[in-house]
Amino acid sequence: MMKSVRWGIIGCGDVTEVKSGPAYQNTEGFELAAVMRRDVEKAKDYAKRHGVPKFYPDADSLILDDKIDAVYIATPPDSHKYYALKVAKVGKPCCIEKPMAPCYSDSLDIYEAFQKKDIPLFIAYYRRSLPRFEKVKDWLDGHLIGAVRTIKWQLSKPASDLDRSNSYNWRTDAKIAPGGYFDDLASHGLDLFCHLLGPVVEAKGVALNQQGLYSAKDAITACWEHESGITGYGNWNFGSYAHKDSVEIIGDEGKISFSIFQDNPLELENVQGKETLEIDNPKHIQKYHVAYMKSHLFGESVHPSLGSSGLHTSWVMDKILGAV
Repeated sequence: MMKSVRWGIIGCGDVTEVKSGPAYQNTEGFELAAVMRRDVEKAKDYAKRHGVPKFYPDADSLILDDKIDAVYIATPPDSHKYYALKVAKVGKPCCIEKPMAPCYSDSLDIYEAFQKKDIPLFIAYYRRSLPRFEKVKDWLDGHLIGAVRTIKWQLSKPASDLDRSNSYNWRTDAKIAPGGYFDDLASHGLDLFCHLLGPVVEAKGVALNQQGLYSAKDAITACWEHESGITGYGNWNFGSYAHKDSVEIIGDEGKISFSIFQDNPLELENVQGKETLEIDNPKHIQKYHVAYMKSHLFGESVHPSLGSSGLHTSWVMDKILGAV
């Protein structure tokens, strides 16, 4: 149980500019005390713009700093294990950006390292904490669509200019993200589904590279079964003609519809009629995720996205990709 926490960020790139970094600064009891980036000038610039007292060009200096209590790893997934094991070794709480690692085996190594020392480990699947999805969970827990039978998700988007340019993008490098945008985007939804409907006990899929624009997969179709017997279906295509993000949870007395990434209204349809709710995401989208970390570290509640749930999501992803 902690009373105040001084955080350091490893990898102060784009995700930390608005989505996460300010959330650490704005949470009472938390302080963003140091940042690290291998490009020291970029680290210095981030620290200056965000009012962070210290910056480092190497991770070891930040991790070993006795004035840093906890570490947030915000680098691409292929370095998560490398840095996380260093953080576990010195015994500091850690939050790792999603996905937890590029594969289940690396995620397991991370999980076991923190479990062995009984150190808090959080994974930045922040959608579990967003008010819009807490409302979906309320509807489900209130049995407003009866017994849930199935869930389906369609996510598609056209290839971007970056995809077509042959320029390097780690998100489509198979060595870092074997499933390409599936790893980066579908992980959010699949993790949320496990939170809403319980763990997955079986999953399988077909994963292809249809466009040949990069080394990672760009077309994935999957089906899965939750422990409760709920079935699931997902299709993710990153070379389609239009953007679509549509989830339906279907019960024997109604359905719930929403998007994972867009701020589209939530829709509840049952025998009482149709209800539509607009719940916007906060400017700093990790606001509630970070606030729940504070509550967890201060001994007030249990965070919804821990190493155990992040590990399970890694397993589901690898099952769909045929890697386990």
